[in-house]
Amino acid sequence: MGLGDKIGNKGEDLAGKAKEGFGKATGNESMEAEGHKDQASSSVKDAGENVKDAFKQGD
Repeated sequence: MGLGDKIGNKGEDLAGKAKEGFGKATGNESMEAEGHKDQASSSVKDAGENVKDAFKQGD
């Protein structure tokens, strides 16, 4: 996984956590759900990159 991808995924995860927290604090369920979605998207991207890394190491 490239460093840029790692940084981008971590940024997306942190932004999702911030949205979720702000949504909880303000009672905005839509923003809270969007935060969850962003975190899940980041996790899926990380998993995909880890699979790519595993195949590269096996070569």
